[in-house]
Amino acid sequence: MTITERILEGDRLALARALTQIENQSPQGVDILDELYPHTGKAHILGITGPPGTGKSTLVNRLVLQLRQQSLDPGQPPPRIAVVAVDPSSPFSGGAILGDRIRMRDLAGDRGVFIRSMASRGALGGLARATGAFTQVLDAAGFDLILIETVGAGQAEVDVASAAHTTIVIDAPGLGDDVQANKAGILEIADILVVNKSDLPGAERTLHTLELALHMAQVSFQDGGLAPWETPVLATSALEGDGIGDLAAKVIAHRQYLIDSGEWKARQHVRAQMELRQELLAALWVDLLERAGEDRFELIVDEVAERRISPQQAIERMLEGPQG
Repeated sequence: MTITERILEGDRLALARALTQIENQSPQGVDILDELYPHTGKAHILGITGPPGTGKSTLVNRLVLQLRQQSLDPGQPPPRIAVVAVDPSSPFSGGAILGDRIRMRDLAGDRGVFIRSMASRGALGGLARATGAFTQVLDAAGFDLILIETVGAGQAEVDVASAAHTTIVIDAPGLGDDVQANKAGILEIADILVVNKSDLPGAERTLHTLELALHMAQVSFQDGGLAPWETPVLATSALEGDGIGDLAAKVIAHRQYLIDSGEWKARQHVRAQMELRQELLAALWVDLLERAGEDRFELIVDEVAERRISPQQAIERMLEGPQG
């Protein structure tokens, strides 16, 4: 039995090995993705993002525990859930520094949950380049819900909205800003807004500020075709378990809205567009480097560093290809 057949049969060891091959960008990993791709497109992908210090990992832990106790559809068993936790990379080993699985130990032993940490490896936007590939494999492996927890870099995490069907943006009181989420488009990507650590002082003010900012954004974008889904603002305390049931209910409600409205198909198209663009840019870079030559590239880098040519002139030289 091939590794892809084992994954389709639910073999967790084969799944873990495949994800490692894909993260390392090995030829075998590429073959696995090609073989599994026809079996994808069924999972509900949930993106969870927000500034550092909002308690994302603890909230994910509680949310998964809650979702494992209910059904996505009436009469169906609880969903199988995969969690992809994207962590900052070590500058020395390239591996994940924080290891979110340590903070999700409550989920250990549940055969219906699979957790994988992955290193961002310098990728911007809060996601690693392999995140999309990971979700494809987990989708093919039969997981009903796939949660992507981003790095937590703060203001540059809008990429998760293109990678997910449902985006949860988390804020918390006392972070030194009235609306941490209302930066660089973060507020506009939220399908669900959450104020975590709602037992702390200032939580009510944060809730009201977010509600006001959200209302202003809705008024501003109404003429541009605002979707009928009304983004809720929820208060939770992941440590105490407060508000988690309401959050799980909104996740299920948004999934149903996507299906009923046809928005699911539209977001699938956006995801495919983003993944294709990323892979195309990576392939073009490799091809360009091979044609120009590594040594010539380093010489051009030296010229830019020494201010003998501009970056724009360097690009033109690279595009010219190898010199005779």
